[in-house]
Amino acid sequence: MPEISRFFGIVIAMFYGDHLPPHFHARYGEHRAIIEIESATVLTGRLPPRVLGLVTEWATKHQRALRENWRLARLQARLRPIPPLE
Repeated sequence: MPEISRFFGIVIAMFYGDHLPPHFHARYGEHRAIIEIESATVLTGRLPPRVLGLVTEWATKHQRALRENWRLARLQARLRPIPPLE
């Protein structure tokens, strides 16, 4: 699972050839969630509320880059790093 960003102990990654809808994976300690790119909503899993807020803020800010990485992942191409939330 290629890591595309990391901030405040949160790891953001995408799988190559993953299922629709376009999404990314967020990990924080033992917590895991799959987040839809377009709406920044949780599809499955759970993150602590504060962590989910940070992930949502980051995803909203980087939606275009997330869409591009999803496209690259579908092509089995190298994913691009996305700046962390500061």
